[in-house]
Amino acid sequence: MSTFSSIIAGFGGQGSLLMGKIMAYSGMLEGKEVSWCPSYGPEMRGGTANVNVIISDEGIGSPVITKDADCIVALNQPSLDKFASVVRVGGSLVINSDLCSVEHLDIKDGVKVYEIPANKLATEAFGGSKLANLIMLGAVVCATGSIQVDGIDETFAHVFEGGKAKFIPDNKKAFEMGYNYAKEHC
Repeated sequence: MSTFSSIIAGFGGQGSLLMGKIMAYSGMLEGKEVSWCPSYGPEMRGGTANVNVIISDEGIGSPVITKDADCIVALNQPSLDKFASVVRVGGSLVINSDLCSVEHLDIKDGVKVYEIPANKLATEAFGGSKLANLIMLGAVVCATGSIQVDGIDETFAHVFEGGKAKFIPDNKKAFEMGYNYAKEHC
């Protein structure tokens, strides 16, 4: 992979920006060029939020992805509706199947769709859907190989530093759940 581009989208509070931050930080720790370009509405929770992430062996000309993304991650139906057409032929569409469906969409031939019941898995394991984003991230990494799995511990140590370090075990467990679900079911 010389360049990997992804749009991760959902409602504010679903964790799409954190997913992108973890991917970009992982790429940076791997010695790659990275871009993390967030976009969100004025609301703290419930508004729209998406992030463009590019990880490359080469310089990145623009942080904005307008077409031919390698991967689209949709955490909810409005995000899927908005960005499904941006994925390139041969790319991946990773969706939270608890909150969205591709049934009514015209998906390009050759696009691999990964349907991950992230809310259900998070609720069963953690008692709520709060870690659905990390389950989705694990599935994305399995589906695309965008970052190296063996570097996730170091990434988590940087992203969840200080008082947030207490969240590492559950975040790592959620990541592994998503990775394993995608490996087994997709």
